Amino acid sequence: MNIGYLYLAVAIAAEVVATSALKASEGFTKTGPSIVVAAGYGVAFYFLSLVLKTVPVGVAYALWSGVGIVLIALIGWLFMKQHLDAGALAGIGLIVAGVLVIQLFSKSAAH
Repeated sequence: MNIGYLYLAVAIAAEVVATSALKASEGFTKTGPSIVVAAGYGVAFYFLSLVLKTVPVGVAYALWSGVGIVLIALIGWLFMKQHLDAGALAGIGLIVAGVLVIQLFSKSAAH
């Protein structure tokens, strides 16, 4: 297995934690959540930079952003009681489909 994908998983997890804490930071007026945001994005971008040593930038960014969007939408729905309508669900489904196409059929993805 390409170590880049382990790094990508860490980058995605850190980005999701940081993005989830953005709301709680209340415009960076709350110290604790603001520290989580800054640290999370720092970790996310550091690990994304490691990913780019072995995975093409377009593929890495597509996977990072696509998986991140889906996870943030799920967190918003499950924990923040944000509703997803049919259009949002369809769009998220297309993002998932795009990530799968890249992973399963693209020769650009490092396997």
